[in-house]
Amino acid sequence: MYLMYVDESGDTGIGASQTSHFILSGIVVHESHWREWIGHLKSLRSNLRDFYGLPVRNEIHASEYLRKPLVGIQKHQRLAILRNVLDEIAQRDYLSVTNVVVDKTNKLASYDVFENAWKVLFQRFENTLQFGNFPGKHRNDHGLIFTDATSGEKLTSLMRKMAVYNHVPFGGGKGSRNLKVTKIIEDPHEKDSAHSLPIQMCDVCAYFLQQYYSPNGYVRKKRARTYFERLKPVLNLKASNQHVLGIVEI
Repeated sequence: MYLMYVDESGDTGIGASQTSHFILSGIVVHESHWREWIGHLKSLRSNLRDFYGLPVRNEIHASEYLRKPLVGIQKHQRLAILRNVLDEIAQRDYLSVTNVVVDKTNKLASYDVFENAWKVLFQRFENTLQFGNFPGKHRNDHGLIFTDATSGEKLTSLMRKMAVYNHVPFGGGKGSRNLKVTKIIEDPHEKDSAHSLPIQMCDVCAYFLQQYYSPNGYVRKKRARTYFERLKPVLNLKASNQHVLGIVEI
């Protein structure tokens, strides 16, 4: 069984939106490596406590770390903590990170950012499972999805719909096939990010992917715009052959 943990960055609004892009980042781990990964994440938290004084139970939330004060830890140290998180993810060769980016600047007001982004992510997860392209190449395994505790009913409805009707275009958009989702089982499971280290890791991935496209002033000043590229060893490059980092852009 492959487990995908997902978090988002940006909002889904168009027009008066505060962000130009909506981001989804999903980290996939096989069940056989799950306890190993959790052990590595616990060690990371202990190291961050010992070196930076970051309390072990303090939720890692990238945007808040760089927007709000954190007692006893300066802003440049908080950026270093987030960089360490990216490097921790990148060195685990049993992980795979799939990323979807919606450019909202060229979308009509009627475009459903949320549904289209999640549908593409679900489809890429399904496709990669079908072809056995995740680490370990367990081609006969299925997948399960865990998300932050947001919009659970909408995701459940979308997942159930794709299991029955999932028309995928082919032939240059001249036709479509009903490729029902079969590898992803169950409804997406909601997790409180405060109690899920994997979801917190996704938060950092999604945040720096957002900065890759639209960096804020502090990120530009610290030359951290390309921090997302530190994840290249574990990026799902097969998710898209249109981008050198495998990012699915819609």
